[in-house]
Amino acid sequence: MADLTPTPDRPGLHVSKPSPSATPTASAVCHCGARATATGDSQVKALVDGYTVNHGPAHAEGGK
Repeated sequence: MADLTPTPDRPGLHVSKPSPSATPTASAVCHCGARATATGDSQVKALVDGYTVNHGPAHAEGGK
């Protein structure tokens, strides 16, 4: 399997939860230079929500 971890050359969001009982993890890198990691359900959800609103797709809409 390819390494799906985002990098400055390949920005994006990666969430992993290999089994229902596993602790989820997430990492994000935006082309603007912002980066973050999270562990646990609530932190991963917050990272995904924040990345979606403030980075990644948000930069494509209206030049934010």
